[in-house]
Amino acid sequence: MFSEVKQFISGAQILFVAFGALVLVPLLTGLNPAMALLGAGVGTLMFQLITRRQVPIFLGSSFAFIGPIIFAMQTWGQAATQFGLFFAGFMYFIIAGLIKWRGMGFIHKLLPPVVIGPVIMVIGLSVAVAASGMAMGQGGGKQLVPYNVSLFLAAISLATTIAVSVFAGGMLRLVPILSGVVVGYIAAIFLGVVDLAAIAAAPWLAKPHFVTPEVNWAAALFMLPVAIAPTIEHIGAVMAVGKVTGNDYTEKPGLHRTLAGDGMGVCFAGLIGGPPITTYSEVTGALMITRNFNPVIMTYAAILAVILAFFGKFNAILVSIPLPVMGGIMVLLFGTIASIGLKTLIDSKVDLMLPRNLVIVSVVLTCGIGGLMVQVGNFNLAGVGLVSVLAIALNLLLPADKHHDGIVEGQDI
Repeated sequence: MFSEVKQFISGAQILFVAFGALVLVPLLTGLNPAMALLGAGVGTLMFQLITRRQVPIFLGSSFAFIGPIIFAMQTWGQAATQFGLFFAGFMYFIIAGLIKWRGMGFIHKLLPPVVIGPVIMVIGLSVAVAASGMAMGQGGGKQLVPYNVSLFLAAISLATTIAVSVFAGGMLRLVPILSGVVVGYIAAIFLGVVDLAAIAAAPWLAKPHFVTPEVNWAAALFMLPVAIAPTIEHIGAVMAVGKVTGNDYTEKPGLHRTLAGDGMGVCFAGLIGGPPITTYSEVTGALMITRNFNPVIMTYAAILAVILAFFGKFNAILVSIPLPVMGGIMVLLFGTIASIGLKTLIDSKVDLMLPRNLVIVSVVLTCGIGGLMVQVGNFNLAGVGLVSVLAIALNLLLPADKHHDGIVEGQDI
């Protein structure tokens, strides 16, 4: 019984870590935050069903779809946009089928350590600016919380998380992130940053508003290629989680299953009016800090997300958590992802004195962190998706060093 309680608390912590980003996407795009919770919860449970609950991953709102969703909402409306988001999930099935057909040897050739390492680093570092902005109380180009107050709250949250993670013992050590959120939130209340009136006015129970999808093939064809980037990001994220836990999830349960599970979640979220879901780097960071790799904690997080989708009062509390409180914690979490990527290069003994390796790593880091974007018509490719394509292309096109062949590029992931 005590063990189950600990796992439930760990699951609640996972939801707390993911919550800020999870609801930010619908708030930016005009979709329903409650549906984002419902989509993330049910989508994660679908993922666990298809992967036989072997991978500790929680699926939340994907940032890759923010721009396309805004465009589609303005062009075709929400009902048609939902159909487009549903259709985007089929890209996951296509790539999963290719992996099932060609096998993991195909993936190992496309994604050796010299490709995966810097891509994982970009997953963490590309959002470093957002984390720092949150810590300073900034969002959407505006100062949402006073600068000095923001830094104080971010410092308290970060210091509490670090202190609990490093010095605490027993059960408390399992919830460093939750501890940082609670302490930072209490401090924010005393500083008058939290809007308590909005919490008091919120109803205890609130049924999420459902919009029926409308078949629109223009919206569907528009959304389908957008999913290429998050599918590539999914592969890197699954490998990153494997590096943290010490398990090769590309073999068991297999990338074809993890991609199919993610795709099912994307389809479901689109149908109900939530944003597409994807793997979360902050959850991977939480796993690295807590060292709790039991997939059951993701089950608890998913069930809690479904329940909370119907609790208006609790949603109001979570939404009221000030940006700098979460920002202080994200500074630590996103940095851990970059560390995993660096560890991948070190463990695989990738020789950066070789020109081809240096070129791949340098291009990926510069373009990924610098925010380079390629735009063709209404299709945008940037961030992790773009640098993944660049890394794969460079790895395939640049000739291998004859004296090092099989040592660097021949390493298994």
